Amino acid sequence: MRLRYLAALLLASTALQSMAGEQRRYTILVDNGVKAGEQIVDVADNGELKVRFIFKDNGRGPELNESIKLNADGTIASYSGQGKSTFGSVINEKFDRQGDNASWSTGEKKGQAKVTGPALYLPVDGSPELSSVAIAAIAKTGGNSISLLPSGTLTQQKVASLIVEKDGEKQQVQLLVQTGVGLEPNLVWATSGENPRLFASIAPGYLTLIEEGWQHNADTMAQLQKQTETKLLSSLATDIPKDLPGLTVLRNVRPFDSVTAQLGAPSDLFMLRGKITAIVPTGTLATKAQNSIDGKGRIVLPGLFDMHGHLSRWEGPLHLAAGVTTLRDMGNDNASIQAMISETATGELLAPTVVPTGFLEGESPYSARNGFVIKDLAGAKSAIDWYAAHGYPQLKIYNSFPKAILKDTVAYAHQRGLRVSGHVPAFLKAEDVIAAGYDEIQHINQLLLNFLVKPDTDTRTLERFYLPAKQVASLDLQGKAVQDYIKLMKNKGIVVDPTLATFDFLKKVDGTVGEPWQAIVDHLPPDVQRRYAAAELDIPDAATAALYAKSYAKMVEFVGMMYKAGIPVVAGTDELAGFTLQGELELLVKAGLTPAQALQVATLNGARYSKVESTKGQIAVGKDADLLLVDGDPTKNIGDIRKLALVITQGKAMYPADIYQAMGIKPFVSDKPVIERAPMPQGTASNSAKHGHRHMH
Repeated sequence: MRLRYLAALLLASTALQSMAGEQRRYTILVDNGVKAGEQIVDVADNGELKVRFIFKDNGRGPELNESIKLNADGTIASYSGQGKSTFGSVINEKFDRQGDNASWSTGEKKGQAKVTGPALYLPVDGSPELSSVAIAAIAKTGGNSISLLPSGTLTQQKVASLIVEKDGEKQQVQLLVQTGVGLEPNLVWATSGENPRLFASIAPGYLTLIEEGWQHNADTMAQLQKQTETKLLSSLATDIPKDLPGLTVLRNVRPFDSVTAQLGAPSDLFMLRGKITAIVPTGTLATKAQNSIDGKGRIVLPGLFDMHGHLSRWEGPLHLAAGVTTLRDMGNDNASIQAMISETATGELLAPTVVPTGFLEGESPYSARNGFVIKDLAGAKSAIDWYAAHGYPQLKIYNSFPKAILKDTVAYAHQRGLRVSGHVPAFLKAEDVIAAGYDEIQHINQLLLNFLVKPDTDTRTLERFYLPAKQVASLDLQGKAVQDYIKLMKNKGIVVDPTLATFDFLKKVDGTVGEPWQAIVDHLPPDVQRRYAAAELDIPDAATAALYAKSYAKMVEFVGMMYKAGIPVVAGTDELAGFTLQGELELLVKAGLTPAQALQVATLNGARYSKVESTKGQIAVGKDADLLLVDGDPTKNIGDIRKLALVITQGKAMYPADIYQAMGIKPFVSDKPVIERAPMPQGTASNSAKHGHRHMH
């Protein structure tokens, strides 16, 4: 199969080159310069573009062939894109504009519009070459923005420039910030001059796409890009949070007790320097506070834990707006996550408190390039030593990890005080990693592959998704094998991080929005809405869709069975920041938990299995003041978790509505609780500033 694919790829490349007047080649690198893909752009004499894009990382990735014809104004006259998405769904997208009439189709979904003037079509699954088209089209307008189809506006601004060099050749490239697409600004590098085009796209610490031959400039470009990004993020971290200096009281609220999963009586909560100092019946403590917030009888929850994130600098606000005040990062570029933790602590970055997990992978063609990629036990021990020295409480082992050294690696991690979790390495079963000493297993598919894999099944490929989708439907959950498996996990104290919401994609057919995001999708920007209505697996017909849906329903049922058997469950996502945790809690309720039990999982269990139970996870005197003020009652209707009026964490308060508006998202709550400030004693601020003792904000 791989040989046939390689032959087809070479044939396609040869055909493209024979017709091209010009060719641009981009290389895609991950981790320490490991090639993971390429983009080849052939420009015919008539200006038509033929694009071949392929990217493979962690055993998956998109493949795409595009044909693009441009109008005189640089916008797209016609577009055709065919290929496979990251998880194997079919990409078949077309666009055509004739005069003022534009029409498009994405799979089965079609659209059309009347349009005048320059307007750029935005494909759902386009290649990076679409950035080139956009950069050039905006340059032709003479301004800094262009209308988008089906809707929206793309705006771009030059923020920096740099001289790059290759074999004595020099050129100036410019760093652009694009907004209006997605949930965060897009930083992209372009050539300079009258006809600018894409030069590079860099995700520092993870990925570099750059014109071939210029890649040795990438480190310098990434550093300048990070400096620019830091300035943008610092502005967000300054504008959104409201400082709570001195004593703060949150009056007339009903606290959720995460230990008993019960609501308490109306109470006043006092906070100082980010800690809860007193909880008393409402109105019984007359102590004046510098900051006073009237909860008006609302429910107050402990801050939520997302136990499976991979934090990026722009995701922090989305987590906080959804009430995620603590994030367990389950694998990241080590330098990047350490920098983000430091930036959050100093107020430069708006993000939850991060509990980092050390990522440990084995070397193979399928390796995920996060954390440390090792070849032997000595390398594994060295990585564990680094994680232990940096205060990581947990290790995550990944798909390509060598099975011969698994047990010794787990034992050494335990010796150094780290919990051990992860995927099930290829050619093993979940029962094998439990025997090797795992404390926790990530993802529902990894758990159920235990009954599906054969000795030669390579779960580093897309088989780890397609096998469960095809076969869990026929799995007897009440049979002896499954029941013995549940007993084994219970007896060994295994914790489960099922990420059910993420795996909704197994059953999502084209044109429909996955269950965890149906309640929020209309609040998202239009281009994001389109992405969330696209299929991800290859589901060719109704019978396959029904089979995959039945398998997924059994996965949800299995999580409920584990919980009822006493197996600890934690709430993780591995998907769209913030919103996905809300969907995960709804799925836990669907699995059989009560809403209050689901909240307990996302608070008390989160703190316990992140090793921060002494400071987080409960509303109690001495604990961190990580608090969520909620409209409605999520202990009865878990969907009310989306109705967050105020989030308090890290000694600051923030309105989710402010965050959502800044990111182009329609807020879920309009009534903002007022923070009343008591007047400072006369002269206090000036005297403290004069003597340099403290600054009051």
